[in-house]
Amino acid sequence: MVGAESLFATEFQISLMLFVAFMGYFITTKIGQNIVITEILLGILIGPTILGLVTYTDIINVLAQFGAIFLLFAIGMELKFKEIYNRKSFLIALFGVVVPWIGGFAVASAFNYPFIKAVFVGTALTATSIAITANVLREMRVLDSGTAKAIIGAAVVDDILGLLALSLTTGVAANSISFGSITTTIITAVAFLLVGAFTGGHLSKMLFRMEGIAKKKGTSEMVFLLAIAIAFLYSAIAEFIGLSAVVGAFIAGVSLENVKSPGFREGARYLEVIFAAIFFVSIGILFNIDIKAVTELIPFVVALTVVAFMTKLVGCGVGARICGMGRRESTVIGMGMAPRGEVAIIVALIGLNAGVIGQGLYSAIIAMSLLTTVLTPPLLKKAFQWYRQEATAAYRRRWWVEEIRAIRKRIRKR
Repeated sequence: MVGAESLFATEFQISLMLFVAFMGYFITTKIGQNIVITEILLGILIGPTILGLVTYTDIINVLAQFGAIFLLFAIGMELKFKEIYNRKSFLIALFGVVVPWIGGFAVASAFNYPFIKAVFVGTALTATSIAITANVLREMRVLDSGTAKAIIGAAVVDDILGLLALSLTTGVAANSISFGSITTTIITAVAFLLVGAFTGGHLSKMLFRMEGIAKKKGTSEMVFLLAIAIAFLYSAIAEFIGLSAVVGAFIAGVSLENVKSPGFREGARYLEVIFAAIFFVSIGILFNIDIKAVTELIPFVVALTVVAFMTKLVGCGVGARICGMGRRESTVIGMGMAPRGEVAIIVALIGLNAGVIGQGLYSAIIAMSLLTTVLTPPLLKKAFQWYRQEATAAYRRRWWVEEIRAIRKRIRKR
């Protein structure tokens, strides 16, 4: 009987989350806001922080993980490996991890937090939520732009560097830093990206051939089933070696670029719509913070949030400038790397469970993560509009210069 009641409660909570996601979409289309923000805020409303209608159970955690996997798998299929994994992505991610870590450590030290806690705050600031950023970019319909590809590529590399930072931090906390383990972590993560992409390319060709055969027999949906199995396999391997599961799903999606069937992509899109909705609402539910603790730490939360924004903006912006990008484009890239989302929450939970940080600092990191996640989408949209206006103006200036030169040449010939 208890099991039946538990099952009923779970089914009711999932139904409520999907209904809330639908309402979020309805509200968003009416007021013209970003759907990610609306769903997260509605998740906070029904979560433990306010109404307490939904709690973050293990089942919801699994469904939310599925949502992130399907989201990044579908987005990965719209991109190509060579367009996102390059020197540019590495430099942007490198500066986008080092500068926020220094900034987080500095602001925590300025508020008199002990060394190890300051180190952990710096680690939390290195995070970037690729799921949040990628979805916002696609919603803006700019996913095929060079700037968006630079952001996504840097976000994936950021996950690897963030894993390294977390390994160093936990090693410092336990007084057990091992150069061998750190080297192994780096080699394993890089090998997964390279081997995963290479193997995925062969799998893509195999699926492409199988798709043609399956269409003749009227069983093309079986190919889609195999593709989803590959996505989960990549996610499992990524999780096993310490990376985020969504990175594995993204690699799988990028690798399957040869599969162009509309039905294939439509199926992935349907799964994404259902489970990604649960994922975004669950982020709001996960923001179960101690209001009293946050209220007492308002100056620190404000300072931490400002530093979180500015260090990604400056760090990633510097990396982009080194790669030859313009000032406005570099600003857009820095802004796109700002949301911490669920990644910073996971880092904070690790610190709390390990006893490195207390409830107060945990709540402050969660509040920072919420603010950067909610504020980034509208700011990113404005930054993209600003950049496009400048790019259009620059194009017109170049056009007029070329026209004037052409006219002068014709006059000289006469």
